[in-house]
Amino acid sequence: MITRRNLLSQTALSAALVSISGLAARAEETAGRPGFFAAKNIAEAGYVYGLPIVMNYAVLYEFFIDKTSSQYKGPFNEIHSAANVFTYKDTAVVTPNSDTPYSMLGMDLRAEPIVISVPAIEKERYYSVQLVDGNTYNFGYIGTRATGPEAGDYLVVGPDWQGDKPQGIGKIFRSTTQFAVAIFRTQLFNPADIDNVRKIQALYRAQPLSAFLHQPAPPAAPALDFPKIDKELAKQNFFDYLDFALQFAPAAENEKEIRAQLAQIGVGPGKTFRFKELSLEKKLETVIGLKQGKDKVDAAVETAGTKINGWNISAPFGDAAHFNGDWLLRAAAAQAGIYGNNAEEAMYPMTRNAVSGEIIDAGAHAYTLTFPAGDLPPVNAFWSVTMYDSKTQLLIKNPIDRYLINSPMLPGMKKNPDGSVTIYIQHASPGPDKESNWLPAPDGPVYLVMRLYWPKKNPPSILPAGKGDWKPPGVVKV
Repeated sequence: MITRRNLLSQTALSAALVSISGLAARAEETAGRPGFFAAKNIAEAGYVYGLPIVMNYAVLYEFFIDKTSSQYKGPFNEIHSAANVFTYKDTAVVTPNSDTPYSMLGMDLRAEPIVISVPAIEKERYYSVQLVDGNTYNFGYIGTRATGPEAGDYLVVGPDWQGDKPQGIGKIFRSTTQFAVAIFRTQLFNPADIDNVRKIQALYRAQPLSAFLHQPAPPAAPALDFPKIDKELAKQNFFDYLDFALQFAPAAENEKEIRAQLAQIGVGPGKTFRFKELSLEKKLETVIGLKQGKDKVDAAVETAGTKINGWNISAPFGDAAHFNGDWLLRAAAAQAGIYGNNAEEAMYPMTRNAVSGEIIDAGAHAYTLTFPAGDLPPVNAFWSVTMYDSKTQLLIKNPIDRYLINSPMLPGMKKNPDGSVTIYIQHASPGPDKESNWLPAPDGPVYLVMRLYWPKKNPPSILPAGKGDWKPPGVVKV
């Protein structure tokens, strides 16, 4: 799950301090624009609808466009592999997975489709290729669970592509937008296994369909002037970025209503919002609407899922059919952890609270998480528990460079006399005799994410989300 929780955390515009009572009372329509309250409501709905789209654009910009960014991977349509797992230095996405070295592929599908080729991978090693479009829909999977460990070639096409499946292609995946991302996750068993992961990553391949078919390439897509984006610019120019991104996202049937509403306040593909040029009244409509939209998403994140032993268990991620026009669910999913997997691929119990309900504050207390004997997370692949700073949801710097504890580490961990396994969650070392089981925590509030890759469907199982018969144990204050 790669969240910019504070993407629009403060709309610190001085205009918001101006009294609006007189302006609101008039609620007058000018030049066909809705009145004050109607426009404010559209801006609110626009934030909820557009947040995942703008968040996705921000990641694309850092990963594949801005060569000066510390998070830059490389150009579109080329696979870029990292022969290491994420650390505290990786800040482009929130709640990053540090279990599996990543390979990233940004896809520009405007000119022609892209063929993704994967090698045969041993059955014991989990891998997945998650396909995510600009709407943050998971529109397909390649990998151990979805397509098996065999080698294969797969075609990723844009929303307007027409054609038959070419010979040699195993499956066609259709993006709802002209830009998309492929996220490759390759399981690392232990630090000594990194060279094996590198060899696999070197065999992942992406190429245009014309190259795969040994045919002449079609004309290149027009060059684009991608607008610079960062956290501050996103706060100030949210709808400008939504304008830009929507031109590459043809409206589905269930988007036509919200798109029509946004057009009434000057937002949409081919439009230029230009917040700074708006009148004071229109600025106030926008600022208040955006703030109320943000509050709505924040509340949805906090109340989503089912609380079990302090953990929040939900399954918010999926394809277009999964969301079915529920823009609030889509926004909450992106904010909780953009690019999260479908439930059948991975489940993500997460918590900031001990089993007692109080906030986990490692600056004040030490905590434990104990899995009873024979009751480890039920998975077909592997599981992990990852530590994040509560405020930023980023990995934390720590003296032993350990960001998680996962199932491949179990042979090196100590078991209790009854066979249970205890993880020590605290800021300072629990001592040499317990350090094998230590998950270093920040000097303050904690955010924990448990990951179950390829969760088992038969009991005991965490599925269906919130109703499964396997329940994660609670975090206990020492």
